[in-house]
Amino acid sequence: MNCKKSFVFAVIFSLLLTVPFISMAKTSKKKKETPVYKFKIIKKVKDVSVKSQGRSGTCWSFAATSFLESEVLRKTGIKDIDLSEMYTVRNVYNRKAKYFVRLHGMTNFSSGGQAHDVIDQMKISGMVPESIYSGKKIGEKKHNHGELANVLNAFMNSIIKNSGKRLSPRWLEAFNGILDVYLGKRIKEFKYNGKKYTPKTFVSDYLKLKADDYIELTSCTNVPFFSKFRQLLPDNWTANANYYNVPIDTLENVVDNAIKKGYSVCWDADVSDRYFGYKRIKGWAIVPEKDYDDLTKKEKKVAIKKPVKEKVITQAMRQKDYDNYSTTDDHLMHLIGIAKDQTGKKFYLIKNSWGTDNQFKGYYYISKAYFRLRTINIMINKEALSKELKKKIKL
Repeated sequence: MNCKKSFVFAVIFSLLLTVPFISMAKTSKKKKETPVYKFKIIKKVKDVSVKSQGRSGTCWSFAATSFLESEVLRKTGIKDIDLSEMYTVRNVYNRKAKYFVRLHGMTNFSSGGQAHDVIDQMKISGMVPESIYSGKKIGEKKHNHGELANVLNAFMNSIIKNSGKRLSPRWLEAFNGILDVYLGKRIKEFKYNGKKYTPKTFVSDYLKLKADDYIELTSCTNVPFFSKFRQLLPDNWTANANYYNVPIDTLENVVDNAIKKGYSVCWDADVSDRYFGYKRIKGWAIVPEKDYDDLTKKEKKVAIKKPVKEKVITQAMRQKDYDNYSTTDDHLMHLIGIAKDQTGKKFYLIKNSWGTDNQFKGYYYISKAYFRLRTINIMINKEALSKELKKKIKL
C-alpha cells in the first residue's frame, strides 16, 4: 500500500478542516447544513477507537492492527485491547532493509506495505500493547515520520552504492540504531496486567491469534479466477504469492457474509478518487453515473445535495480502471459494517486511520459501487469463507 499518497491526503484533509472554523469565527450565525446522505447501520462488527497514523505512511499497519483488534474482541471478549502499530512497523523495516540489500536495491523500499506484512511480522516477532511501545521517541504527540523516512532512504541508498567495494558486517546494526532512536528498541520481555510476556507469547497466550488464520483475496481478469498468485503491487515487497483471485461478485458476497457472521475485513483501496470522502470532510464515497471529466463547467460548480444515481460496476470496468491507473494502490482501512442510506442503497462502514476530524468521527461510508470499482484486495479470516469457496480455491 503506497501510503505516501494517503499521508498527503490526510494532511490536506486536516488543513481543509480549518477553513470552516475560520469562516465561522467571522460570522455570528451560520445555517446548519443538511446532510446529503443519512445512514442506518444494518450490521457492525465490534471495534476499538479510531487512531491516527499522523504524518506517516503506515496505514497498512494501522488498518491490519485494527482488524486484529476486532479479531481479539471476537475471539476473547477483551474490550480494552490497544495494540502497537509501530512495533510492527519497526520490525518490518528491519526485514525490508535485508530484502533491499539482498536485491541490490532492485526492489521497493518505502514506508508503505500490505496487510500481510502485519500478519507475517506477528508470526516472526509477535506483537505488544500500545502502552508498551508507542513508537513516539522524538517528542511528537502524533506520529511524524518525515525525517525518519528521509534518513532511512539516504542510509539504504548509500549502502547499495557499495563505495567500499563490499558491505560492512555492521550495516544492519547501524540501520537498527536509526530505528532505535526514532521509534524505540525492540522488546524482549514485558509485563502486562500483572503477567510477564514476550511479544510472541503475548500473541499466543493473551491475544489468542494465529497467523495462519488469515488470507487475502482480490479480483482481476489477468489471471484465472480461483487461482493463487502474486499481486503485482509496488508495496507487495515480500514477493509472496498469497492472493486468491475471485470474481468481483464473489468478493462482494465474501465481505457481506463475513460481516453478517461477525468477521471484519482489512480493505486495500484507491482513495485518490475525487469522490472518496467527498471533499475529504463529508465521510462518504460514491461513483456517480456521470464522470467528473464529463461534467460541464456549470455542473462541476454544483455541490452534491442529495443521493445520486451511481454506475453499475462490472468486472470489465473494474479491470479497465486498474490497468489505466485510474484505480491505484493508495490506502488500507478497516471494513467493519454494512449500512443503508435513506434510499435503501447498500454502503460499507469503514474505520479509517486519519483521526476523528470528519463528519462521522473517523468513520466513512463506502457505496457498493465504490467498493466494486476501487477495491485492490482484502484480508479476512479464512473461517469467514463459505465451504463452496474454500473448495474452489483449494483451501
